[in-house]
Amino acid sequence: MKNLDFQEIKERALKIRDQYHQLEKTHHGSKWTVEEDPLAFLTDAGLVGRHTMSQQGRWPKGNTNPELQHKLGECFWWLTVLANRMDIDINESIESFLTKTKKLLAE
Repeated sequence: MKNLDFQEIKERALKIRDQYHQLEKTHHGSKWTVEEDPLAFLTDAGLVGRHTMSQQGRWPKGNTNPELQHKLGECFWWLTVLANRMDIDINESIESFLTKTKKLLAE
């Protein structure tokens, strides 16, 4: 599998989100609001927790690795989409976080 660059990830993520917006319009008459998107993300983030518990033998469901892998990717996708919808540069957000955190831990 090739390594994706961040620009390609963003472009692909936003194209997929546009396709979901079309489904939302078909099913609900309008696309989800910016406020609804984080709720969907939080649901997926919760499933990452549950699948992690299962993978680590702390929840009684077997073979959740494929689901965990999917939900990890989906959470990354959601964060990319959310940043875009709120006019936040995800590259800048990550760089700022990494730089600030490195400095805090070095002190």
